[in-house]
Amino acid sequence: MNKQRPTHSTLNTFPTRNGELLIGDTPLTRLANRVGQTPFYAYDRQKITERVKHLRKHLPEEIHLHYAIKANPMPAVVQHLSTLVDGFDLASGGEMQVALDTPMPAGHISFAGPGKSESEIRRAIATGVTLNLESETELDTAASQGEQLGIKPRVAVRVNPDFELKSSGMKMGGGPKPFGIDAEHVPAVLTRIGELGCDFQGFHIFSGSQNLHPEAICEAQTKTFELAYRLAENAPSPVHKLNIGGGFGIPYFPGEQALDITLIGGHLNELLQKKSRQLPESKVIVELGRYLVGEAGVYVCRIVDRKISRGQVYLVANGGLHQHLAASGNFGQVIRKNYPVLIGNKMDETEQETVSVVGPSCTPLDLMADKMALAKAGIGDLVVVLQSGAYGLSASPSAFLSHPAAVEVLV
Repeated sequence: MNKQRPTHSTLNTFPTRNGELLIGDTPLTRLANRVGQTPFYAYDRQKITERVKHLRKHLPEEIHLHYAIKANPMPAVVQHLSTLVDGFDLASGGEMQVALDTPMPAGHISFAGPGKSESEIRRAIATGVTLNLESETELDTAASQGEQLGIKPRVAVRVNPDFELKSSGMKMGGGPKPFGIDAEHVPAVLTRIGELGCDFQGFHIFSGSQNLHPEAICEAQTKTFELAYRLAENAPSPVHKLNIGGGFGIPYFPGEQALDITLIGGHLNELLQKKSRQLPESKVIVELGRYLVGEAGVYVCRIVDRKISRGQVYLVANGGLHQHLAASGNFGQVIRKNYPVLIGNKMDETEQETVSVVGPSCTPLDLMADKMALAKAGIGDLVVVLQSGAYGLSASPSAFLSHPAAVEVLV
């Protein structure tokens, strides 16, 4: 048996006390008792606050920081962020309701995403939310609904650029895409916006996400500004908002380094100097989701069985892919890698062993950790999946096999 002290994960930024992980300064077992059940997600509000402060310190003061609610739509998280950021970006009518329940003014909220329903478009117009148009069909619907309501729709054009964010985990622009309007077709759409009498706000140009390479982000931002300048020549009115997306990633796997945003901040300063001459009436928006909340969250489940099959140790937990699809490797991974996993109530344990942590679903896909070196654990111990604050519960097939629902708490 390997007796060396486990290194846990270099990605763990949560403190420990008496061998337990602290979430919001609360020991893990106490937090589990407070929640009343496992599995659960816990989000550390102070870590979210600190991440926003970090951005404010390194990004230019003129940058308007928006939160992309799709990363984590838990109402308490969104409420907390409403006091920290300058605006919200939505991807559904459900998210719109969550956003409108906060103090955030509707004028600081935008709504992107393909396939918006007529009802969603009507609600956005009625509340003063800016519609990021994904197609000419959406423009026609917005104009029609605005006429019926007697309100000029606030619209921006989501542009599918002719470039992509290199080395991004998920490419959202460049080439054929269901998102936005191809850059070469935008001038004609801008003309129609003017003819239809909509309240033109600006552009949303988002080329990729989950990027850990500041040089690639800077290159994409340069191209984004240049594209906006060209498109603005056909705009029916001055550009008021230029949403350049985000793409800021967080590390998940061994060898990945945290994104250094000092280079990005300096580069944005240079871009803003030119922007003040080219688009003097516009405010620049950086839209972030995962980067704001991803590292502030953990998923916690309890070991309910321990078994050995042909020499391999399995820790069977009461949580799995139905509540944390991303950690199982079935949410965007081409080659499965283990998320950072810990035994959260045995942080001082010196004995470790190689185990696989599996969930309760009757499928080999329900794998939370594959042959990882973890502190030796047994029935009743708490498995913690780090980096779980974004695209966790809401991105998982919670109805799969009808297992009980997980709880979410902000601490």
